[in-house]
Amino acid sequence: MTYSFLTTRIDGPVEYLTLSRPDVRNAFNEIVIAELTAWAADARHRALRHELRVVVLSGAGKTFCAGADVTWMAKTIGYTEDENLRDAATMSRMFAAIDELPVPVVGRIHGAALGGGAGLAAVCDIVIAEEQALFGFTEVKLGILPAVISPFALAKIGRSAARELFLTGARFPAARAREIGLVHAAVPAALLDETVDRYVSEFLSAGPEAIAAAKSLIAEVSERSLDDARPLTARAIAERRVSVEGQEGLRAFLEKRKASWCR
Repeated sequence: MTYSFLTTRIDGPVEYLTLSRPDVRNAFNEIVIAELTAWAADARHRALRHELRVVVLSGAGKTFCAGADVTWMAKTIGYTEDENLRDAATMSRMFAAIDELPVPVVGRIHGAALGGGAGLAAVCDIVIAEEQALFGFTEVKLGILPAVISPFALAKIGRSAARELFLTGARFPAARAREIGLVHAAVPAALLDETVDRYVSEFLSAGPEAIAAAKSLIAEVSERSLDDARPLTARAIAERRVSVEGQEGLRAFLEKRKASWCR
């Protein structure tokens, strides 16, 4: 599959996906949104065929993603409310498609992740950022809202941090992003790729079906009470213990050897 504003590199079961509009700081427009949605659908199929196990998402040039493209935003000024509704729903589906991938997505953040770019960080399972990177839910500065990204951002940073950062629109450093759970590691630029590689190696040492099940479990359990979650979690572990992958993993551990999925 070819794209206008995305580039991909596949290294075995790992895909390196790069936003490629460096001249506009990798900002979103309708084409980028359509391409990311199409890519996510293709990635899901490849993951279910066990061809894809990890995705690393990054941005070309000096910035990860600066949010919405100015030219695209100018178009929306003339949209009707219904046209804006369709536009927002399309963008929401893009974020959801990435968020729901059955493989881990690692965000490699440099420069800045603002507005929708911060939303992209929120749908990554792991986010590794340069220490100097800046983040921001900056929409209120334009008189609009971080509405489409809010379910994904709130799941990461919680209501208290959202009250500060959604309402002020202030930019904040990687260290603050790590404090609130948006970022998992803030490292010097020279260590960015090394840190990403370390996480990729961790994912490749784990059962791919177990990772997919764990990712699904987080989404299913997080909003449930203990009583509601108990039967779901009992069934989840029982299914994994009798699965082919679960049996292989347990036997490999007992036999002191690497499991078959280890690269």
